[in-house]
Amino acid sequence: MAGETIQTATDAAGLAALISRAADQKAGGKPSLPPVDKWNPPFCGDLDMEIRADGTWFYMGTPIGRQPLVRLFSTVLRKDEDGKTYLVTPVEKVGIRVEDAPFLAVEMSRSTRDGQQVLTFRTNVGDVVEASAEHPIRFVIEGENSELKPYLLVRGRLEALVSRPVMYDLVELGETVDIDGVQMFAIRSAGEVFPVMPASELETLSHD
Repeated sequence: MAGETIQTATDAAGLAALISRAADQKAGGKPSLPPVDKWNPPFCGDLDMEIRADGTWFYMGTPIGRQPLVRLFSTVLRKDEDGKTYLVTPVEKVGIRVEDAPFLAVEMSRSTRDGQQVLTFRTNVGDVVEASAEHPIRFVIEGENSELKPYLLVRGRLEALVSRPVMYDLVELGETVDIDGVQMFAIRSAGEVFPVMPASELETLSHD
């Protein structure tokens, strides 16, 4: 098995078996995410794998229907300084395509801690992330219809696009905040303020 590479796997199950062996090499043997940021393997080319904007993973043009496989792949994802996303093991690194963001935030819960609102998100691959200084939310407005797209930093440089239904719930929690003398529509979580847009442009949120 020592000479096997990700690219020699003939299907998603074979690929998962290799990644599973790599994922077993967790820091201290504890049940945690593999330390992909500490690995520096050689680049072995691109793999025919794509993560679509709706969070669906495709391998060789076919959707990966088994959620445990998708979860496994997600644990060895890394986005490097070149802006590209890779599957990384201790012995190899292969590029994959990401249409928008690698993860999708599909659920949000609101709680209060020390008198402050805390927003916690669940992603389509099972990550649970609290919006905070370490996991900020950024907002992008794009397209002819001025579509609002929030992104939550999950880990490293990997983000989750907040799904449309959750985005509507998130926006309902917004408030107007003075930021450097400008009235901004913003979201609060864990003591942090995440600006969405100038309050004067708030009306664009009503457009789909």
